[in-house]
Amino acid sequence: MTIQLHDTMAGAARELVPLEPGHVRVYSCGPTVYGPAHIGNFRSFLFGDLLVRYLRYRGFRVTWVMNVTDVDDRIIKGARAEATTIGELSERHRKMLVSDMQTLGIAMPDFMPKATENIPQMVELIQKLLDGGHAYKTDDGSIFFRIASWPEYGRLARLDPEGMKVGERVEADDYAKDDVRDFALWKGPKPDEPSWETSIGPGRPGWHIECSAMSMRYLGPSFDIHTGGVDLVFPHHTDEIAQSEAATGQRFVAYWLHNAFLQMGAQKMSKSLGNIERVGDVIDRGISPRALRLALSSAHYRAPLSFGEDSLQAASSAIDRLDALFAALATYRCDGPDDATLPDLLDGARAAFEAALDADLNISPALAALFDLVRELNRRIDARVLSTADASRATAFIRDLDRVLGIAPALDESLDLELQKLVDDRAAARAARDWAASDRLRTVLAERGILVEDTRDGQRWRRGE
Repeated sequence: MTIQLHDTMAGAARELVPLEPGHVRVYSCGPTVYGPAHIGNFRSFLFGDLLVRYLRYRGFRVTWVMNVTDVDDRIIKGARAEATTIGELSERHRKMLVSDMQTLGIAMPDFMPKATENIPQMVELIQKLLDGGHAYKTDDGSIFFRIASWPEYGRLARLDPEGMKVGERVEADDYAKDDVRDFALWKGPKPDEPSWETSIGPGRPGWHIECSAMSMRYLGPSFDIHTGGVDLVFPHHTDEIAQSEAATGQRFVAYWLHNAFLQMGAQKMSKSLGNIERVGDVIDRGISPRALRLALSSAHYRAPLSFGEDSLQAASSAIDRLDALFAALATYRCDGPDDATLPDLLDGARAAFEAALDADLNISPALAALFDLVRELNRRIDARVLSTADASRATAFIRDLDRVLGIAPALDESLDLELQKLVDDRAAARAARDWAASDRLRTVLAERGILVEDTRDGQRWRRGE
């Protein structure tokens, strides 16, 4: 087994070799909870979810951390506009985030630390940088990282630190500093802004120090994989590397993985452009959470993904085909011998699935391997060459692959009492050859989102997309 991952630092795919054999430690940059997360954000979170799911499928123990930034300028501004606290505002949006993650079937990270709950760790890290001459304090109480003290600065983004100019590559802070290239580790107190009393003085953390402190708290000074959107390469991840390695003297991260943007039309989806949709918005339009999950994760993570009605309908159709197969396998009955060629078919599908995902999580051919199998199993169902036991084996096989994909129907899929009665009444009407009642009940069920099919194995139902 060899998993290749494209490391942004190396600019090429590298074999995954965990720092601790058998254990992969992963940190994903989470959201700044100043407003509801949009589906562009969830492309990044689903990429992290796919990575972690596949590593676990491959037998690794994984520790996954995703932070929540709950203090920054936008949160402060939003709380002031709503006449509330940053804690109330950020917690409200954090709960919405978790709810949307659960809706999309994203596995919850092992740790989801908040920035405000890790101030002591940030202060300790900043003090190390001050002691090592990599940081300095200004008259207003702010503390900056001294880029000139770290010659390797910018190697992730392939920048020349000497050529950087304010306004070009570095946004100017509203704080005095020695060099326009330097970035804030700690922001001195200002009126009407939250502030913490600490050993390095009052104030609040800068954005970049938060991720360094939280990742190292839960994963150690060096860990395996750091993920995030391509827009975070500079300055966020570039600054994380500089401050972390300057403080510890160790390599911070072994593999940097960055996903491309979700696009609506020709533009990336972002709050600033106003072209966003939220998970609830899409679900309210009648798209199932599983179809939305598939639509957001069906292209390679490093390729831009175009989002729109066409991609949603394609994903819905794919989910519909998968559900139809599960329904057919669940009701399939044949007392004939086992299909002697089924093991080879399943082994071939697994080999293709794993080969694709081993190659830098290449999801498109992995999905193709699954749906080629769906098509072939449907053919064998129609030809009646499977045994009843084969149908169970095929179901278990697809569910095993779905540990990675998360798009199969729930194991305990059931109907509420009212819908179940309608299904049972239709079966009874058909058995009594009351075709008018049977057709009427089929229509009623379809209007309620339940599709009923008649097969030689009897009536079966599935949820429509």
